[in-house]
Amino acid sequence: MGLRVGVVGATGAVGRNMVEVLESSGVDISEFRLFASERSAGQEIPFRGTTVRVEVLTEEAMREGFDYLLFSAGADVSRRYAPIAAEVGTTVIDNSSAFRMVSEIPLVVPEVNGKLLKGYSGIIANPNCSTIQMVLALYRVHDRYQLHEIFVSTYQAVSGAGYKAVREYENQLNGENTHNVFPRQIAHNVIPLIGDLRDDISQEEWKMINETRKILNSNSISVFPTTVRVPVRIGHSESVIARTLFPIMSKDDLIETIASGEDVIVHDDIITPLEIAGDDYTHVSRIRLFDAHTFGMWVVADNLRVGAATNAVRILKLHYQLNSKTTENAGAVERVESI
Repeated sequence: MGLRVGVVGATGAVGRNMVEVLESSGVDISEFRLFASERSAGQEIPFRGTTVRVEVLTEEAMREGFDYLLFSAGADVSRRYAPIAAEVGTTVIDNSSAFRMVSEIPLVVPEVNGKLLKGYSGIIANPNCSTIQMVLALYRVHDRYQLHEIFVSTYQAVSGAGYKAVREYENQLNGENTHNVFPRQIAHNVIPLIGDLRDDISQEEWKMINETRKILNSNSISVFPTTVRVPVRIGHSESVIARTLFPIMSKDDLIETIASGEDVIVHDDIITPLEIAGDDYTHVSRIRLFDAHTFGMWVVADNLRVGAATNAVRILKLHYQLNSKTTENAGAVERVESI
């Protein structure tokens, strides 16, 4: 018997990617529902040879009970509706910032700390897009050499701010000089601020600091981020300098350690956002070993997929695999093992 699955915020940039990733995932879905605001209700979205009509998000619908609901509708919507769904037994995978730093709610990158899903039910938090790709590139190094400090500058695509941001970018490319989504014009420009400032650190930077520590289960790691918006449609890039407590044996060992990470691809040549849009891997190039404790690398991933939709679906699949008990479910698990 298949799963009852829904996507909340299905008409947004990440929501549509969730639908696409689910479509190709192999997850056995018997009922698929899509929810959004009244403004977006009625739209029809293709899924596995048919179309699914988008419904208005209501508390009543959340009380119907699903196996899994994937949320990507913003923190306010998640705070209101996700607990309602969880109360009736639905496993909620939430892409917003609403629950990430709640101590009792797991913040999960399946390849890194997926064991937290074993025996767990309720709300699961999907991390920030920039945090996901960074920890995927670093977690094997942390396992082997214990990370001590991370210095990261991000180069984040406009799609990370949603459809309105992409439209604003495209309008500026066509000659308009107004800006509403971003604090400055983004076309032909670089903006070194994402989110509001608190104690001289931006909202996006605080996410990378706090979420990295929670995912890697280490409050002793010092994270020093600068988050930057760049005129790229899809694909976040990061320049990372990291320091370890234990000495790294050699550059070859460092490369092998990074490459051993699940869903991580190491490249000899440079890799750019344009080349990786639409795929489900974290790409690493320009690996440099400065000394026995300090190394640098360039990390690129599709922010809408790896940084959001793909991670959410991977959470769903691993949670299902770890918590299925019946023979029937065990057979279904075999059909959903890979993305």
